[in-house]
Amino acid sequence: MALHPLVDPVPALSPAERTRTQRHLVLSGIGEVGQRRLAGAHVAVVGAGGLGSPVIMALAAAGVGSLTVIDDDDVDQSNLQRQLLHRHADIGAAKTASAARVAADLSPETVVTAVRERLTAGNADQLLSGADLVVDGSDTFETRTAVAGACEALGIPLVWGVVQEFHAQVTVFWSAPPAGIEPVRLSDLHPADAVGEPPTCAEVGVLGALCLQVGGILATEAVKLIVGIGEPLLGRVLVIDALRATQTEVPLRAAASAASAVAPMPAPTSTTIPAAAPDEIRELTATEMLAAQDAGATLLDVREPWETQSGILADSVLIPLGDLLADPAQFEDDRVVVICAHGVRARHAAEALRARGVTADILAGGLAAWQA
Repeated sequence: MALHPLVDPVPALSPAERTRTQRHLVLSGIGEVGQRRLAGAHVAVVGAGGLGSPVIMALAAAGVGSLTVIDDDDVDQSNLQRQLLHRHADIGAAKTASAARVAADLSPETVVTAVRERLTAGNADQLLSGADLVVDGSDTFETRTAVAGACEALGIPLVWGVVQEFHAQVTVFWSAPPAGIEPVRLSDLHPADAVGEPPTCAEVGVLGALCLQVGGILATEAVKLIVGIGEPLLGRVLVIDALRATQTEVPLRAAASAASAVAPMPAPTSTTIPAAAPDEIRELTATEMLAAQDAGATLLDVREPWETQSGILADSVLIPLGDLLADPAQFEDDRVVVICAHGVRARHAAEALRARGVTADILAGGLAAWQA
């Protein structure tokens, strides 16, 4: 799914920039024209923390012509374990100041606009206007939702990532992609008002080196979109487990498309679990799920660790979706009801388990529907 380049090239590179980016100029797929596209690009980076640090450094070094860095926070000593833009001398100063200094040191011709302001739903459109694409490295769902809403309104791609503890997710959202490409939005992965707020890094921690890995992937996705090479993570979520050294892809479709592909289940009139064809994944109500558990089925929760921090169902087994898809054989029970937040990930897990002969069904609508 290679896309057309997002940005028109500038007329020429300066001699100094040609020398600095020589390894790109000889790289098949980028070359001089691709490098001139990078020089003509304007990327907005939300957050200059754990993810924003490697993104800003990588995009500046890559020769992106204009970077807008949005962050209202100051450098704290505890940031230095993972936010490599900043140094001990920066403690107490604005993170945007470090971003501007480091980017200029790496790429003197990159123009950095430092915006020391908290991005909100009220100012997101204004702050992101004029960017060719946005990279979201923020750390709250309130901010992520505001960023996603502005990108949808502006019709520009959003390169998105989240990292916590030893786990991460990376994808690309785009409400107005080129013709023939299905739009995918943040709400297709995390429906509005249904996610809640995950625990912070201060509460559960984060592996500093994983921030570098994920930030590098985010920057790579931005470069691919700008230049028009490779296959972006549009319609795919990359799930990373640093402890197991696994990277797993999970398909992501627009919620409307996913809903239309599944026939609605009739409302049950009793706790009897509806019959189904041997290869059909049944959507069980909460009552039916608990009845299946009483009858010997295992409840398998495929949510991420930051989601299960807030509570789990009694006697359920926890295996994040990426881990399960990487090795479905690790689950040995022959009957299972799969649970996630909204039912989409549970269906992916159930399909993988049924391919191994496991009788796998799902909780209809996920825990969000049950708790509504």
